Amino acid sequence: MPRDPRHDILFEPVQIGPKTLRNRFYQVPHCTGFGSEKAGSQARFRGTKAEGGWAAVCTEEALVSPDSDFWPVVSQRLWDSDDVRNLALMAEEAHQHGSLAGVELTHGGVHGTTRESRWPAIGPSQLASDYYSWVVPKAMELDDIRRVREDWVRAAKLVRDAGLDIVYVYGGHSYLPLQFLSPFYNKRTDEYGGSLENRARFWLETLEVVREAVGDDCVIAVRLCVEALGPAGVELEEGLGFVRLADPLVDLWDVNVGSIIEWSKDSGASRFFKEGYQLEWTSHVREATAKPIVGVGRLTNPDRMAEIIRSGAWDLIGAARPSIADPFLPKKIEEGRYGEVRECIGCNVCVMKAEEGNHIGCTQNATAGEEYRRGWHPERFEPAENRDRDILVVGAGPAGMECAIVLGKRGFRRVHLVEAEPEVGGITRWIPRLPGLGEWGRILQWRTVQLSKLDNVEIITSARLSAEDVREYGAELVVVATGARYSADGFQGQTAGPLPGVETGRCVTWDSVALGRESPSGNVLVIDDLQDAAGPLTAIKLAEEGASVRLVTRWPMFGMETIPEVYFIWIQSRLYESGVQMTTDHFVEQIDGNRTTLFNVYQPDRKLEIDADWIVMATGRRSENGLYQALRERGVSVEAIGDAVAPRGTYEAVYEGHRAARKL
Repeated sequence: MPRDPRHDILFEPVQIGPKTLRNRFYQVPHCTGFGSEKAGSQARFRGTKAEGGWAAVCTEEALVSPDSDFWPVVSQRLWDSDDVRNLALMAEEAHQHGSLAGVELTHGGVHGTTRESRWPAIGPSQLASDYYSWVVPKAMELDDIRRVREDWVRAAKLVRDAGLDIVYVYGGHSYLPLQFLSPFYNKRTDEYGGSLENRARFWLETLEVVREAVGDDCVIAVRLCVEALGPAGVELEEGLGFVRLADPLVDLWDVNVGSIIEWSKDSGASRFFKEGYQLEWTSHVREATAKPIVGVGRLTNPDRMAEIIRSGAWDLIGAARPSIADPFLPKKIEEGRYGEVRECIGCNVCVMKAEEGNHIGCTQNATAGEEYRRGWHPERFEPAENRDRDILVVGAGPAGMECAIVLGKRGFRRVHLVEAEPEVGGITRWIPRLPGLGEWGRILQWRTVQLSKLDNVEIITSARLSAEDVREYGAELVVVATGARYSADGFQGQTAGPLPGVETGRCVTWDSVALGRESPSGNVLVIDDLQDAAGPLTAIKLAEEGASVRLVTRWPMFGMETIPEVYFIWIQSRLYESGVQMTTDHFVEQIDGNRTTLFNVYQPDRKLEIDADWIVMATGRRSENGLYQALRERGVSVEAIGDAVAPRGTYEAVYEGHRAARKL
């Protein structure tokens, strides 16, 4: 299928400083957890995107000085020659595919934890970090300012010599240059504080010396949060003012919104931010510069991309998360393979995996982060040596569907995907029905399309198989992906059992509410022991439908697992807006019909009596592994995957389905 001519504009070359981009697709800097420690993973991860058509691929933050150490968060760094050699591998892989390689040179300033280097953090003024409140920096003296500028120049020369093409003087997300620019952080009274021109001085001087050192050979790029959408940065007017001041020194403006404390407004979760949302602010940068501009906004729709370019707001389509979900997004658009694009769902698992797990992953793309250590390619699948066999996959949730797709692409003779329910999808059928999670439906949609294109894969629904049914089926290889179920009896880790008196109340699970099988009304008690989004979003859904809802957890807050996925703040706001009553530090002592007794987990003698017409359980899950156990007992060669092994996140189910299919 040929490319739509409306999208031709996306594949025009663009000159940026001394370099030329082959098209308008630009992978902006983003974290991975690889840093300098996992050089092979860093190189192959970025190189795969270059192969997929991204005209430029950039590292995550690359720290120019030891007093910018963020440990245990893993970052790229440029402290010694080993760091440079590791970074050169990434440049080589990018260049093999005709792409430019960029490095996000930066300094974290007041936010540096310095747990590894054990240097004191530094900042424009001695103010505690608003992100890590225990970090109080040294107020930078003039010698410190000169040293950091020299560190930036040293790092810029090193990366130029390592073959990189784009060098950032990065201040986005409230890092050191923006800390000087922002009156929130900068309380100085010398030539580096006060007026906008004075507060811009550190950034401008750093740009001058970096440009003088490498500007003939490298693109000089700046990332700027032009509107903090909060106090920790600058407002749009001053953001544009800085662009005008710095424009003669800059080849490429990489613009976004938010700050380190308001990162949720930059990496906006799909449940709260629509595609292209940052244009409301970043489109104004064109008023201040004629230089090339790249912006972001979780863009996956080529019509929207072309519209933005034609408007003149941006010159380049920037992406972090969409490039993770589909490294080949540009190539698929270029070749007119629109239905093949694996669209980002905005779940922010990539952020969580990179920041807390120190190894990036993705719900949509199981190969993300595994390109080097497992040798996985998102578009290539080795033919199976035993592909003359038939395979039966029982269970068509996210693990089973992913497994069947990869098995089909590896050329197995026949793959039968059997589902007990009338529809495939498992948990991916009901998650999108919660408030704001509609785009999570892309998990199911993409896999349904892929399965429909595989002639060797057959889907059979409404067929619940017993162990004897499986044996009679005659498949030579069996994979069980029967998932897990939420417990209506309130099974959880606090008591390691059901909730007392659960049989006397009108108790249902949150997923039955999401699917519309149950419609609680009146006074509803939602018991949340999962600490993910399920309990809070179910409470919001019911409150918005008119119920009087109380949300209870034994933990000090709700949704703790959503903090690293940077949408905790938005869930909390919606809970307040919808009128949900929230009770923390309490758990169920006894259910007695319409009356539930709660106790304080820190002072158990403190009780709270709650009247509830319905009780919705967002509590523990148990694997549905009876079929797997029965087959094992009968000597059948079988493998369990996904939640049938142990209940986990959807991203792990997809990954495990993919991994199993790659090795069978």
